[in-house]
Amino acid sequence: MSIRQLKTKLGKYVRLAAAGETVLVTDGDRVVAELVPPHAARGDAVSDAVLAEVVRCGWMTPAASRGGPPPPQRPVAPFADLISELDRDRADR
Repeated sequence: MSIRQLKTKLGKYVRLAAAGETVLVTDGDRVVAELVPPHAARGDAVSDAVLAEVVRCGWMTPAASRGGPPPPQRPVAPFADLISELDRDRADR
């Protein structure tokens, strides 16, 4: 279908793609785009698609292992050291 047809009947063509059809979009005699059904691995929720895109772009790395409790959190520094550092910072003002 041409770009003009896509503009006027977008809903129809999106429904075709959702039903499993691949829809080719043309500009003159050239194919310029494809509307394809979602990949089987893609979740139904928009958040799943956004998460997959974030991982694909390299902005986030998925967890190395699944399930089980989260890893233990260890303190960065003893509480007394944090308070003394805070007091020193306040004294500098």
